[in-house]
Amino acid sequence: MTPVRIKIYDAPEINVKEILRYAGARGEMPELKPLISECLAEAKDKLTYKVCYRQLSVIDNGDFLDLSFATTASNDLRKNLRGCESVVLFGATIGLGIDRLIAKYSSVSPVKALLFQAIGAERIESLCDTFNSEIKAEHMAVGKATRPRFSPGYGDFPIEMQRKIFDALDCAKNIGLTLNGSMLMSPSKSVTAIIGIGEIECKTPASGCATCSADCDYRRK
Repeated sequence: MTPVRIKIYDAPEINVKEILRYAGARGEMPELKPLISECLAEAKDKLTYKVCYRQLSVIDNGDFLDLSFATTASNDLRKNLRGCESVVLFGATIGLGIDRLIAKYSSVSPVKALLFQAIGAERIESLCDTFNSEIKAEHMAVGKATRPRFSPGYGDFPIEMQRKIFDALDCAKNIGLTLNGSMLMSPSKSVTAIIGIGEIECKTPASGCATCSADCDYRRK
């Protein structure tokens, strides 16, 4: 297997509409924007943007997928990776700073705590999108195409696969990301996922909400 690589990013561009969506807001809600700006200013120096990743081969053996670091019988992941010869396995986090802000305001300002939750969700998704875009550009340059990222818990890809992903990436050592017995990550605003690499342009649904079967209030419309 290839060695684990680490990237540290500057803050991605902020999408206030996404923050509002994660906060459960309906419409633009201009009255919230000054408070969002205040929260963003407080969070700015407390966030870090780290990714660890490695590229691995993938083989579809018919009954299961061999991902090099683990095997899985997930049909949904098989569909996502159809035609792929390798995958990029990655973990990403924005650090513990946002968790501390959520805890700080949970009892004194529930609205701020909610906004920090939403900011954390938008920030980690923006980090993943930035990394995905780099991987896509890198492989397009050599005639390859990427698939939408796919995480444990999407469809029938079991959440328990997190343990093997964490082992394969040594997330604790490389980016300070840990996993408890209930499959909860710390820092909480973190993501692990698989990006397929192949010859044929992806025909599968978009990443994130479109690949997830959960009944979630934050699903993109």
